[in-house]
Amino acid sequence: MAAYFIRRIFLLIPTLLGIMAVVFFTMKAAPGDVAELLLNREGYMQAGDRQARLDYIRLRYGLDDPAIVQFGRWLHNVSPIGVIGSETEGFGITIGHDDAGSARRFGIKKPDLGHSFIKQRPVADLLIQAMPITIMLNLLSIPVIYLMAIVSGVYAARHRGGAFDLSSGFFYLALWSMPVIWAGTMLQGFFANEQYLRIFPTTGLHSLTADSMTFLPGFNDAGFQRGYLLDMLWHVALPVLCLSYTALAFMSKLSRGAVLEVLSSDYIRTARAKGLADRDVLWRHAFRNSLLPLITVAAFVIPGLIGGSVVVEYIFGINGMGKLMIESIKFKDQEVVMAVTLLGGVLSLAAYLVADLLYAVADPRVTYE
Repeated sequence: MAAYFIRRIFLLIPTLLGIMAVVFFTMKAAPGDVAELLLNREGYMQAGDRQARLDYIRLRYGLDDPAIVQFGRWLHNVSPIGVIGSETEGFGITIGHDDAGSARRFGIKKPDLGHSFIKQRPVADLLIQAMPITIMLNLLSIPVIYLMAIVSGVYAARHRGGAFDLSSGFFYLALWSMPVIWAGTMLQGFFANEQYLRIFPTTGLHSLTADSMTFLPGFNDAGFQRGYLLDMLWHVALPVLCLSYTALAFMSKLSRGAVLEVLSSDYIRTARAKGLADRDVLWRHAFRNSLLPLITVAAFVIPGLIGGSVVVEYIFGINGMGKLMIESIKFKDQEVVMAVTLLGGVLSLAAYLVADLLYAVADPRVTYE
């Protein structure tokens, strides 16, 4: 198992490099000039001054270099090993001196995600601010998906052909067919609009008065108070529902099919012939052996949730990595786009690796030795 894990880790590196290369060169091939966008934010200026300023911006950020050179420079910056200056943090072997006489070393250094062109802040600071929000939304969505999908899928398989099986099948097919962007807009329009139900808030993660709330709900002289925690759950209810419903529909149907296949096995008929209760046969024997398809799909559900966050966060005005990604693509802020892509790629590939390792946990017959 350890040798397989190490081998997979090394195989992830070229895969991740391929993902980053596709994203970077696609951005470079897209129309638009980030230097022009930056200059437009500075306001009107004379033609001669404008050209001089454009040249300075391109030189300042290295935008006048060939795309392959820019990509190589970005890889060097984010890599934990490379060429570092004599006064830079890290340690390594001296390989020469620059024009100023300072020593140049090759060794271990601190990765640098770069500086945002548009926000004029280190990219690492932007990710530290946005990443916990996206992770929180996904961590709230995953239990909702799996608990509801497993329960409804197993129940539908147990009562195959019944009213619940037929109605849930139609309902989940309808859910699967709805685009996230349309569902988010409809949920916001009907459940957060003052002209209709107005049950949930429209945007954000907290109310304006959340900082003055107690953490847990309770009562005071003014009556019932939601508290900070309940206020946050109230705000994220619609975004979490938007993130969950497509995966829930797919996982429920998959769970139903996997359990049905196992229930038709010989060892299940043998267990029933021995007089075991239906509940024990269903949950202790059939369900565990139907987990492999669910584990397989989990490797695709988690990256899908991360991708879905891009749309959901923008619709509901949540300042997570999804909204940061859209704003960065809009202004061709390549440092931020590459950093978010890198983080998403690492999480996605890690999910695939964890799914492979969980095979051996769910089924002792699976081995990687």
